[in-house]
Amino acid sequence: MNTSDKTRAAMTTAGLNLIAQAISIYDSELRLAVCNNRFQEMFNLPNDLVSPGAHFEDTIRHIAASGEYGPMEDIEEFVSARVEQALDFEPHYIERTRANGQMISIEGAPLPQGGWVAVYTDISRTKRVEQLLRAKSEEMSDRLISHTEELSATNRKLAATITALEEAKRQLTEIEGRTRLTTEMMPAHIAHVDGEGYYTYTNRRLSSVFPSRPSEILEMHISEALGPQAFAKIEPHLMAAYKGGSPVFEFTEAHDSRRIRVAFTPDKSGGVYILSMDVTEETQARVALQQARRREMAAQMTSGLAHDFSNLLTIILGMQGKLDKMQLPPQAQDMIRGTLAAARRGGRLLNRIAEMTGQRSLRPQATNMHALLSELKILATPSLPQGMGLSVLDNTPDVLLLLDAGKLQDALLNLILNARDACGINGQITVSAHVVGQIWLEISVTDTGPGFSSEALKNALNPFFTTKGSEGSGLGLPMVYDMAKSAGGDMRVGNTVSGASITLRLPYRVAPDAKGGLALLVEDSEELRATFRDMLIDLGYSVIEATSVDEASALAADLPDIALVLSDVRLEGEATGIDLAQRLKGTHLPIVLMTSLPPSDPQYRMALKSGPVLQKPFTTQQLSALITPETPA
Repeated sequence: MNTSDKTRAAMTTAGLNLIAQAISIYDSELRLAVCNNRFQEMFNLPNDLVSPGAHFEDTIRHIAASGEYGPMEDIEEFVSARVEQALDFEPHYIERTRANGQMISIEGAPLPQGGWVAVYTDISRTKRVEQLLRAKSEEMSDRLISHTEELSATNRKLAATITALEEAKRQLTEIEGRTRLTTEMMPAHIAHVDGEGYYTYTNRRLSSVFPSRPSEILEMHISEALGPQAFAKIEPHLMAAYKGGSPVFEFTEAHDSRRIRVAFTPDKSGGVYILSMDVTEETQARVALQQARRREMAAQMTSGLAHDFSNLLTIILGMQGKLDKMQLPPQAQDMIRGTLAAARRGGRLLNRIAEMTGQRSLRPQATNMHALLSELKILATPSLPQGMGLSVLDNTPDVLLLLDAGKLQDALLNLILNARDACGINGQITVSAHVVGQIWLEISVTDTGPGFSSEALKNALNPFFTTKGSEGSGLGLPMVYDMAKSAGGDMRVGNTVSGASITLRLPYRVAPDAKGGLALLVEDSEELRATFRDMLIDLGYSVIEATSVDEASALAADLPDIALVLSDVRLEGEATGIDLAQRLKGTHLPIVLMTSLPPSDPQYRMALKSGPVLQKPFTTQQLSALITPETPA
């Protein structure tokens, strides 16, 4: 607590001690937040029960044991009932006579942040005056009686006003409760900080966006709630919001590399409203789409050029072949052979360019990473010199992942062969794979070679850059990079203390774990339903059908044996297959979406965030590949 906080707390305590009533404030966990001296004096409480953090249950037990509520058979039952009542946080007003004859009123009200405040007032003198007035009422003059009647009428009006206010307060409390429930159900963190950066409101969803951070952050400073690394990234934008700006930005947090989007909106009181959400899956889909567009543009640019260049190479090869048959001097023969070798190398480069810019897209399938890595070692080992070792460290979980196994294995073999060439005849190559925060599958290939030069680190991902001279095409690493980006991931190139390091990060997506059984087919076209039903039956499933999201949700709730959900994106009614995937999110039912929308459509990109997507038309084999393990070729 800083100096200003301590000063504020001291002033608050001093002010409460000047009030004649006893006051206590307990938080949502029924622990004492603050009270005044009158509270301790009224109930003769020991110091430990008036210290911040003292539990309401212990205080009630002490008061009951002292005889405050008269004799009772079971104090613990009484204490339990009072604690249960306190947890309900219902506003109340009661009057009661204490064991010592004192009359007190008790008024309690819930607080917006959780917890409640109680005010205890000594009304003994007021009650004695009331009793005296009743005893002397027969001796009162007509004028006094008239005045009393007027006063009673005013009191009744006041009581009616109080009743109306209490009803308004109840409605406001109910509205606030509904609003809080709504915000707490949203997949985002909604909060407000004051002018000094302390939280005045939170929907308790910070940990859903930042899993390593707490959710109970009310009155906590934003730097403490987020931690130093995350706060350092958002602080400049927060300062801009305090100056009247409304920045919206994204950053990657350090714990498990989630992509976070944050929006700051200033308010008139000098504070800032905060909306933050996890957009990792959206970012992965966006990266994959951007890479697909780049490949499409590259294909358009290079297809015509490659065609013409291929024709030129064919002419050169033909002419050099004719020259080779002529009786030319030895020097000319050497030049012919050199020209032929260069032309053939140009042909190989054209083939590699076609591979990079071709229309072949990734085909994610249910993949057993243990089998893929085990087979990788078997495939790569014969290509390594006798003095070179290859280690595969497999720390991946025992689940099937959605990956293009063939493309991934080709990429890893490429990296292993590059590491072999860098090490020479001796060295060690290590392939390690693990999961980062259930967000990324990270695979690293390291070696004990000389590492990347500064020039290589700068240009490693540029097509045609090579350190192998005429032996290299300069397309190996760019092709691996293209594979990672097309999947929505990334690739990092660097050096370790012992050599070079290349790390692939691919989206961690668990494949539907379906092995026959009951399948729920959701499709509003009768003809297509019949086609997909036959596919599922061929794969060993029994099939039940639905045409809308509401119907499918009801079936999923009533039938616990469903093993797979296959749903179109566009369905009968306003709700879509994407909405169905969201409704089933907590049930852990494997769901595969299908659509005829193009990959550039916004709904297609939203569908990718929900899980695997099949683009119509598709075959039984393509559906089977998504829900059964892939064995690397």
